[in-house]
Amino acid sequence: MTAPPLDIHKILKRLPHRYPILLVDRVLEFESGVRIKALKNVTINEPYFMGHFPARPVMPGVLMLEALAQTAALLSFESAGTEPEDDTVVYFVGIDGARFKRPVEPGDQLILEATIERARAGIVKYKVHATVDGELAVEAELMCTMRKVS
Repeated sequence: MTAPPLDIHKILKRLPHRYPILLVDRVLEFESGVRIKALKNVTINEPYFMGHFPARPVMPGVLMLEALAQTAALLSFESAGTEPEDDTVVYFVGIDGARFKRPVEPGDQLILEATIERARAGIVKYKVHATVDGELAVEAELMCTMRKVS
């Protein structure tokens, strides 16, 4: 069963990220423990566009992967029914098979999707991809773990 979408206020309660690194604007679809679909509105006001690249602004690939990781973290937190505590951080453990298929530019809506492939020994493996207008922009497998920090 698909749960109702999450707006930015609920996202802010579940992710510790804030401007300028919060890269998920809305959750469109959510199936607990299985998959999530979210949205990132890419605007010319993003601070990285000043230098990447001034003549032809393109969203950096590493930030597309970060947006997918944040989407995956939302899937895990929402599936567990918990909000992260101030001392909880989700870390990358690995990124495999990352492929960039098209540039993402100001004005694009990046649709972010993550599916849980497996969870073992505190490490979750996600299959992720993002599209713009139905066209694949990036795909990868992400492995993440949640840790308490002091």
